[in-house]
Amino acid sequence: MDTRVLIAGAGPTGLTLAIELARRDVAVRIIDKAETYFVGSRGDGLQPRTLEIFEDLGVLDAVLAAGAAPVPMKIHLGGEVVGERMMFDPVEPTPAKPYPTGWFLGQSQTEGILRDRLAEFGVHVELSTALTGFEQDADGVTATLSTGETVRAEYLAGADGGKSFVRKTLGIAFQGSTDESIRMLLGDVHAEGLDRAYGHWFATPEDPMSGMMFSPLPGTPWFQFGAPLGDGELDAETALPAVQARLDALSGGTVKLSDLAWSTVWRPNVRLAERFRDGRVFLAGDAAHVHPPTGGQGLNTGVGDGYNLGWKLADGAPELIDSYEAERRTNAARVLGISTELMQKYVDGDEDAHRRGEDTQQLDISYRGGPLSPAGTGALRPGDRAPDAPLLDANGKRVRLFELFRGPHATSLTFGDGPAEGYRILPAGSVATGADLVDDGGHAYAAYEAEDGRQVLIRPDGYVWSIA
Repeated sequence: MDTRVLIAGAGPTGLTLAIELARRDVAVRIIDKAETYFVGSRGDGLQPRTLEIFEDLGVLDAVLAAGAAPVPMKIHLGGEVVGERMMFDPVEPTPAKPYPTGWFLGQSQTEGILRDRLAEFGVHVELSTALTGFEQDADGVTATLSTGETVRAEYLAGADGGKSFVRKTLGIAFQGSTDESIRMLLGDVHAEGLDRAYGHWFATPEDPMSGMMFSPLPGTPWFQFGAPLGDGELDAETALPAVQARLDALSGGTVKLSDLAWSTVWRPNVRLAERFRDGRVFLAGDAAHVHPPTGGQGLNTGVGDGYNLGWKLADGAPELIDSYEAERRTNAARVLGISTELMQKYVDGDEDAHRRGEDTQQLDISYRGGPLSPAGTGALRPGDRAPDAPLLDANGKRVRLFELFRGPHATSLTFGDGPAEGYRILPAGSVATGADLVDDGGHAYAAYEAEDGRQVLIRPDGYVWSIA
């Protein structure tokens, strides 16, 4: 084998998968047909569960430093500010959920941070390198590249977007629909005079739900903009003069646009691959599912795919690899329903279309009933996300459960007295000795419904594997 895993596509999905493999010392190559790295926002909303994944991958500090928390949105009607709205209700962190609210960072910046992390393991994205063909047999995959190279790998992962060459070559149906009657103008632009401490919604008093949105992109001079298009605008112009004219009609010409980074007319293309796997070849991210931009689910679901697949390919156990499709396709179908429902609210002019709740945070993703999740009872069951909680070590230093989980390993927790193969957690008020840890405030015992002798095994991706 030339490499253990070949990844086609170096977006957030492929990069997450590559990091998961590289930090386990698995030989991996990641290629991309693009000549240069994409510059623009696209998926700019990072959900709370993605922030937890990024903490485990070692990139959270960089993501938080480069990005920003959600900001209020000023409502401009007829050129006058008439109020403010928040996309998210303020939510305070809890011991179980340290990142309860999303974070905003342009996709190209997120990709740059992930590339830097991958480079720390000695792996670099190979640009201008397209996958042009592949064949698989019982032992591996033989891939041909646009450079003329032939690569032999144990596995091939297609993270190559909605027009996936890997998916098309496999002949896997991409079930769903493209709605030509709904279109939206999207892009990134510099907007002189707009307060970057806010998002902005421009509309007319006569039609306040049909307008133009501008959201500041942290670390850049740009705003991301979006505008629903009417029935007669199916071929709307995307150049800067047309975007400026659209805004002028809503704002009265008070905002000057310049430096258009990119723009496009987007149409709803909501699809789910019939299968996420064919033998030794896997689909992940947009290659397996494409979402409306509403709800910020596409990038986050792709990151989850890469995170789920990485540790399973690294381990190599057939039952683990077999579980990828069952776990992630079920989740993708559910998330597609959420984002599609939000899109319909935009189309219908529903005033709640801009609101986001717990269903978009991806903290409630569960693999209950899946192939790795035996039946259980109680609020916390196998297949659920493992909560965080504070602990104290023998020196009185605070330690978080997430710190114990961090890394490429599974984690065993034993509560109270009894034999422990991993970490033993004692009730609040106990005195820790040796490697034992003490529950700080009772949060760990409450989150894990713990009683003396309870044992919980946590998967490498932070989900409960078993409870005994």
